[in-house]
Order: sequence, then structure tokens, then C-alpha cells
Amino acid sequence: MNKVAGLLFFIAGSLILMGIITAEIFFTANYSISLDMISTLGSSPPPDSIVREPSAAIFDSSMIISGLLIILGSYFLLKTHKNKYLGFVIFFLGLGALGVGVFPAFHPVAHPIVALIAFLSGGLAAVISFKVTKKPFSYICLILGIIILVFLTLGVLFSDLVVPVLGRGGTERWVAYPTIVWLLGFGSFLMARDKIVSS
Repeated sequence: MNKVAGLLFFIAGSLILMGIITAEIFFTANYSISLDMISTLGSSPPPDSIVREPSAAIFDSSMIISGLLIILGSYFLLKTHKNKYLGFVIFFLGLGALGVGVFPAFHPVAHPIVALIAFLSGGLAAVISFKVTKKPFSYICLILGIIILVFLTLGVLFSDLVVPVLGRGGTERWVAYPTIVWLLGFGSFLMARDKIVSS
């Protein structure tokens, strides 16, 4: 069950990463990874929202499929692991990713909520996984989790400190990409082991 969960997490992380890259390639207007949010690939934000194809279809479908894979992986993890907190938090990570695909940025209320759920859950999952993985990977999980939560906090509450330096898109990527790296790493960890450390 752990190996199945790990495979699903690894595929989901790979799909998110390659979905973003591919959507950026086919974006039909100027796109800046510093200035533009990742979700702009699915739709520009209100009030003048523009959906650019095929980028929107690529991005939204990759998020929806990845979200479903993460949710399914969390089910298998919950079935086998004593630490239920990790499984539940990963479930919400999948739910948030799914929501980002279902509710693109032109949804002014739903999209920020599901994006926040995905980012916050990703950071918490990385931190919690510190307890159920072995050194040195456990330290990598903890560091990634701290990076995610710190940049999420800075981006939401103290944007004046980081946005002038990294841009809105750059700041968001310091949250999103460590989450993807953790998902790939944790998925690999699960696939390589019959059991994970209990806590």
C-alpha cells in the first residue's frame, strides 16, 4: 500500500511540474515567472479574466488529475500508516490541487481558498513527514516544509517584503515548487521502502 501511495504521489508531482512547464511553453502571450502567478496559466485573475488555450486546458487538466491521484494516494497511506495526521493533510493537499483545476483564477472567491488549502497543506505535510522518514531525507522534508510555510506567510501577510524582490509569481513559486519537490521525494521514499517509520 505504501508503494502504491508513493507511486501515485510521484506521478502527481511529475504531472504538476510538467503541466506547468508545458502550459508555459504554449502560453499565447507574454508570460513572466516573476510577475505572473502560476494560476495565470489557467486564467488571468478578475476583473478582466482571459483564458488562453491550449495553456488553460493543459494546466487545469494536470491539476485535476494530479489532485485526484494525491487524494487516492492519501487513501492508501491512511490504510497502512498509524500517523493519520499525515494522510489527512495530504488528502487536503490533493483536494486543493483538484480545486485549483476546477476553479481557475477567474473564480474570485473559490480559487484563492483552494490555492491556500493546497499550499498550506503541502507545507504541513512536508513538516509532518519529518517524523515518519529517515535521515537525511527527514531533514530535507523539514527544510522544504519550513520554506513553504515561510514564503506562504510572507506572500500572504508580508507581501511588501518579498514581492518587490521576487515578484508575485516568483514568491508563489517559492511555495509551489518546494511542494512539488517534496511530493516527488516523499513518493520516491515510499516506493523504496516496505514500511515507513511510525511516530
